Parts: sequence; structure tokens; C-alpha cells
Amino acid sequence: MVAMTIITIIAIAFSVASFLYYHNQDNDDLKTDDTIITLVDDTGFVLNLNSYPERIVSLAPSNTEIMFAIGAGEKVVGVTDYCDYPYNFTEWVEAGNMSSIGGSYNPATEPIIALEPDLILAFGGPGGSLDAIDKLRNLGYNVLTLDPKDANGVLKDIVMVGRATGYDAQAASLATDLQHRIEIVVNELEQATSTPKVYCEVWSDPLMSVGPKSWINSLITLAGGQNILENATNTYYPTVSSEEIVENNPEVMVFLPQGGQHFWGTFDDVAERPGWNTINAVANGRMYVTPEGIVEICGPRTVDALEVLAKIIHPEIFGEYTGP
Repeated sequence: MVAMTIITIIAIAFSVASFLYYHNQDNDDLKTDDTIITLVDDTGFVLNLNSYPERIVSLAPSNTEIMFAIGAGEKVVGVTDYCDYPYNFTEWVEAGNMSSIGGSYNPATEPIIALEPDLILAFGGPGGSLDAIDKLRNLGYNVLTLDPKDANGVLKDIVMVGRATGYDAQAASLATDLQHRIEIVVNELEQATSTPKVYCEVWSDPLMSVGPKSWINSLITLAGGQNILENATNTYYPTVSSEEIVENNPEVMVFLPQGGQHFWGTFDDVAERPGWNTINAVANGRMYVTPEGIVEICGPRTVDALEVLAKIIHPEIFGEYTGP
């Protein structure tokens, strides 16, 4: 009954979000005389475009992944140093086939402006480009900000980027395929008889996890788990004490590698943290590493992340997760 309620809520939420999105995008009151399309981004900003862009700069890995996933990658002229999927863009930059604008957190505007973009895809979440967004808009540049809060938000953003670039059909097809995969997972979760408590570690010194404002929190919930820090106060990635983790006694632990590094060391190192050998997840060997980038980057690989987390949290339904 609980699982059926969840999938019903998801289906309704996606349908309502899609309706509101398309309704807002087609609002003639927002258009100017030469507008071919009006977009309302994730911050509520209204962007009128009078032609489809040909030179696009992406200010976040998730945006870059969306562009290439819908087949619009040829329009991308600039990416960040952290964009590494679906290609090794560092090699492209070194070969002179792509430009890097530097980091994704409040990047300098000069490298962006130098690329003469007619559309800039920004990111509004933590580690995003809010200061740069204001500066670029004040200079007259077209900036579309993506800031999805959950899997449905990612699907909506895929559709929005498709509309902004003229790749409507490709984006709609991708969003539909991803939505179908989400529904398969949620349908299977109707068999679940428990909601395991999950601890997700994003850094170890200091200990940092995911809070209620992080989109990873919603992904854990969608995968049939309960984030032990879902009630942390108004934060994306809270710093937590070792004692707090021990007290919450998670049944599952998920570790997100950063920059190719296992910052936590080994699982033996984790077990040797004071008191952690008493935690159920440690005692029962339920500690897992996810493929880098799929969980923390809110792009088209979101559903890959959901499928991985569902296996980790509910192996009795989806089979054992064997690692990246």
C-alpha cells in the first residue's frame, strides 16, 4: 500500500510538473515581438529567445551531460574543468576542440564572455554559479539556470534544455525513457517490506553527509531507503559527528568517491572508526561504493544512480550490487 501510494504521488507530481512547465513556457504574455520561445528556468527567471543558440557554454557537469544526451553536444563551445562525461573533455581542450571556462563554482565571467555564447547553461545549486549568473545577465547574455531538486526535476530540465536548443523531440524521448525506468524501479519496490536506514558519506574529514535539501536525499527515498539525516536543519551537505552516525545506526552505508579517490580509505578503515564496528551496516558488511559522478551529478545518469541505489538498499528485490 505504501509503495503504491509513492508511485501514485510520483506519477501525479510528474504530470503536474510537466503541465505547469509547458503552460509557463507557452505563456504569450511573457513573449516579446521577436520571441520564438519563452522559457521559465528553475529559479523562475523568464528567458525569451529569438533564435536557437549555436554557441552554448555549460557551467556545470550536469548541464554538459544533458546537452550531449539529447544530441546537442555540437553546439557546446565551453565546459568546466569538472565536466568529464560522456567524454574526456580535458583531452578535447588540450587538442583545441573545446574551451574550458575553469571551475564551476562562481566562475570568472571573462573566459565565458570570450567564447561569445548565445546561451549559457548555469547551475543554481550548491557549488553553482549564482554570482556569475547575475553578472552575465546584467551584461545582456542569455542565461538559463538549472537547479533540479529531485528526479522529476531532472526530467523537466532535460525537456527545457531541449526546447531551448531546438532538440525538443530528442529531449522528450530521453525524458520519457528515463521516466519509464523510474517507474519500473518504483513498481518493483511495492514488494519491499522495510525501509532501511541509509548513511551516505560525501567526505570524511570532517564527516559530511547529505541533508534534506540535497537532491541525493530524494534519490535515497525514491530507491526505498530512509536517509538518517533527512531531518537535518536546512542544509544540503551537513557536517556530522561520528557519535551521531553511531547513534542513528544505519543499516546501509554508501560512499561517493571524489576525483577518483576513496577519501575514506578502505572499509576496514571505516570499521576502525571509534564505535563504528557496532553499526549494523558495518557489522553486516553493507558498505558500498557507487560509480563516481552518477549519484552526485543531477543529469541524465540520475536513473543509473536510482537503479544502483535500489540494488544497494533492496538486494532482496533487485539482486546484489557488485560494485562499480
